[in-house]
Amino acid sequence: MSSSFIHGYALLIGVGATASPRWSLPVTVKDVQALQSVLTNPELCAYPNDKNHLRLLHDAGATRQNILEGLEWLKVQAVADSEATVVVYYSGHGTFDLSTSQYYLLQHDFKPNDVANTALSAQDFTQALRQIKAQRLLVVIDSCHAEGMATAKAGGVLAADFLATALPKGFVDELKQGEGRAVFTSSRGQQSSWIRPDGTMSIYTYHMIEALQGAANQSTDTVVRISNLMNHLGKTVPESTRVMWQQEQTPFFDYAAEDFTVALLRGGKGVASSSQERVLPEIISNQDVVHPALAMARRSLQILEEQAAGFGKLQIPAHLRLELEEKRREVAELEARFRD
Repeated sequence: MSSSFIHGYALLIGVGATASPRWSLPVTVKDVQALQSVLTNPELCAYPNDKNHLRLLHDAGATRQNILEGLEWLKVQAVADSEATVVVYYSGHGTFDLSTSQYYLLQHDFKPNDVANTALSAQDFTQALRQIKAQRLLVVIDSCHAEGMATAKAGGVLAADFLATALPKGFVDELKQGEGRAVFTSSRGQQSSWIRPDGTMSIYTYHMIEALQGAANQSTDTVVRISNLMNHLGKTVPESTRVMWQQEQTPFFDYAAEDFTVALLRGGKGVASSSQERVLPEIISNQDVVHPALAMARRSLQILEEQAAGFGKLQIPAHLRLELEEKRREVAELEARFRD
């Protein structure tokens, strides 16, 4: 195995400072800088540390035009490398237009009084992503409305009909269209994406970095897969948010992909068995290797059921009940298909 994850490409976007200071999110810059450090560390994820494999946009650089140009760059890299694995990470505000049912990402140069004409629409973002013909594409969106990310988030005022909110499920469905797509969001609906009390980074990114370093891997693993990220984030983010803030933050995962590799594990060396405490469930057991798609669906359902259990039977939110029903139906359909 190569000591470098030579087919890995990443665009990391932490909006940070915005042209309208009341909507600035400094912690998002800390998030993407921490991710860049882990991804390019040759002893960890081992992405090549150059502009051909990883690009970072933040503060004044996180403009609408620069984000679209970054996605165009990924499109070109995927054409040149048929084995490309692409990661797109966005951390910042998101808002929903109640009058048009359109979702927007609020980048550096958006104008609060003219969101529809200045922010990055879900339609444009999705269209640019669809042009990236990589076999493996992971999109991570950390967008929410609440004061958990920064006190300024609660003080900003958008034009009428705009509701600051996390990524709607309809947008997720659009993003995952095509083969080899996985979409992660840090929270759901009106939930917050909370930062750690020490202010170093968001809870979600903190646990993402843990997972990229092997927190949900077995000692024999030499790579980090989508399932490892799901296992760890699905368990730790809700737990940490409850302990630190007595609030609910429920990550969401959806995909049209098999369980693909997103990085090397400790530079491809893996971790020693003595350093691993196996407290997290495995996504694919020896008895469960029927088909990767079925195994992934079963694990996704297990994560949803664990999250629902934390609310108690009578307090499960409506959106989570709906997701459980949809995922149970998907698992049943896949089981029937592979049984036949």
